Amino acid sequence: MIRKAVHAGTWYPATKSEIETYLEKTTKKINALAAVCPHAGWVYSGKTAGLVFSSIEPKELYIIIGPNHRGTGAPAALMESGEWQTPLGSLKIDGAAAGELIKKCPTLSVDNSAHLAEHSIEVQAPFIKYISPEAMIVPIALYDYSAKTCMEIGKAVGETIKGRSAMVIASSDMSHYIQADEAEKMDRLAINKILALDPQGLLETVEKNDISMCGSGPVAAALWSALHLGAKKGRLLDYRNSGDTTGDYAQVVGYAGIAVY
Repeated sequence: MIRKAVHAGTWYPATKSEIETYLEKTTKKINALAAVCPHAGWVYSGKTAGLVFSSIEPKELYIIIGPNHRGTGAPAALMESGEWQTPLGSLKIDGAAAGELIKKCPTLSVDNSAHLAEHSIEVQAPFIKYISPEAMIVPIALYDYSAKTCMEIGKAVGETIKGRSAMVIASSDMSHYIQADEAEKMDRLAINKILALDPQGLLETVEKNDISMCGSGPVAAALWSALHLGAKKGRLLDYRNSGDTTGDYAQVVGYAGIAVY
């Protein structure tokens, strides 16, 4: 299956020159095991995501776990074969890695329908294609955020990519449509759990405080994967909100870029 770049030119730029403007020149790269990247339109969150991809060492394989906003398809849906189009060329799916994940984690289902219109993974793809042109991906769309599911996926991902030039990208925005000061307060609670490499604590904190972070499940799964791979640290690379672009701080969406290594 060829998954088309359905949001190119709207959610993010459709040309290489425009994509380049969201990336920065960094001299010291982080050998990350996982990263948290936002997935809003790039005009709002692209600088945060671009800083993450500018700051990490390129890999040969990226497992991208994103929220399934529409709830279409299986609760934990993986694409096993094919390619994803980007304005810079296609990213091929690593069928061998995908097949291994399915064997290791019965929670995962092969289901392309969950990916057809979902933007949370697609907006990461141009950055990956730019920094690592020959890289392959395995996309996972998730709307079952139970600790059991996230832990099972994280463990399977960790076992599958251990010893490889690979990492996990967790796609998530932070608080949605609240006043900027309150958004930062709520988001810091979640960010602190991520930086502490505490996936269980993250899920519990988001639920207890009713934080409208849309990708807590994907982030928790990525953290469990990184822990399986020996992660010791998390680093907050950037935090901002949509008001920094629009000037309206009454109703914002928060964005965090985090590297785990």
